[in-house]
Amino acid sequence: MKLSQYKFKLPEDLIAKYPVENRDESRLMVVNRQTQKIEHKIFKEIIDYFDDQDVMVFNNTKVFPARLYGNKEKTGAEIEVFLLRELNRDQRLWDVLVDPARKIRIGNKLYFGENDMLVAEVIDNTTSRGRTLRFLFDGDYEAFKKTLYSLGETPLPKFIKREVQPEDRERYQTIFAKHEGAVAAPTAGLHFSRELLKRLEIKGLEFPEITLHVGLGNFRTVDVEDLTKHKMDSERIIIPDNTSEVVNKAKDARKQVCAVGTTVLRTLESSVSTTGYLKPYDGWTNKFIFPPYEFSVPTSMISNFHLPLSTLLMTVSAFAGYDFLFEAYKVAIKEKYRFGTYGDAMLIL
Repeated sequence: MKLSQYKFKLPEDLIAKYPVENRDESRLMVVNRQTQKIEHKIFKEIIDYFDDQDVMVFNNTKVFPARLYGNKEKTGAEIEVFLLRELNRDQRLWDVLVDPARKIRIGNKLYFGENDMLVAEVIDNTTSRGRTLRFLFDGDYEAFKKTLYSLGETPLPKFIKREVQPEDRERYQTIFAKHEGAVAAPTAGLHFSRELLKRLEIKGLEFPEITLHVGLGNFRTVDVEDLTKHKMDSERIIIPDNTSEVVNKAKDARKQVCAVGTTVLRTLESSVSTTGYLKPYDGWTNKFIFPPYEFSVPTSMISNFHLPLSTLLMTVSAFAGYDFLFEAYKVAIKEKYRFGTYGDAMLIL
């Protein structure tokens, strides 16, 4: 597959800037790979497509307020710092992206908050945009983390062109978020409300969880035409024993295993035995799925409508089938479905 095959014209006004009022009332397009049928529903009607003992796998990662705005020493120039991951807890070392990157050198100090309540020093230039910062802070770790997060902003993707609102802190988080470590939400999970989960549970569904701490690799632009040459950033994943047991039991019983989002899809496919069963795992993955790809674990998936040229779109096209997905996307644009993080959902059967 070539990068240029993932280009399509998406009207700017179809990129959702705000979530719908109720999580489970976004629109849902249901696409069936066998019948090639496309249906238009409301998300909470997803319950009609699942039965007793079917399985939905959720990503329980939790987004932290990763975007900070500070000022450079002496010049006072505003610098955006995007926290990627904590490297060393005791030394307060963080892997970050800085913007504008060209202005930041090793040894520079950055100041954050009123009265410079937090100061950081640049100690390493790891990539063209990446840096390692050491935060200088006298208090204990809990006080440091509290200060850092109080200064941070909910890291909405840049394509949502508006100011971050206080309600984003809750809405840019799934209701099953538990383990902190993501810089972007697993967006397919944002459509689930507590009421819908309860109704699915009463119907007999099971909800095993995995953890994939979503990194910025999801938004990194692909700059090679040949997709086999693109390298994904590594992300931490955890597949607990009980998750693999529930999933494998469903496989044996010929029940549905629905991956809720591309992060779950990639995690499930990152730890598969030679016989096609899910294995417990705690480590890293840089798996990049694009067509043609033979899936071992999931039988269905839920996804948002993704932006042109994104790795997310490539991964979904591997599951739905490239031609069928693009036909569905044409329909979505014509029917004015909402795209992106806060947009509508698709169920691929």
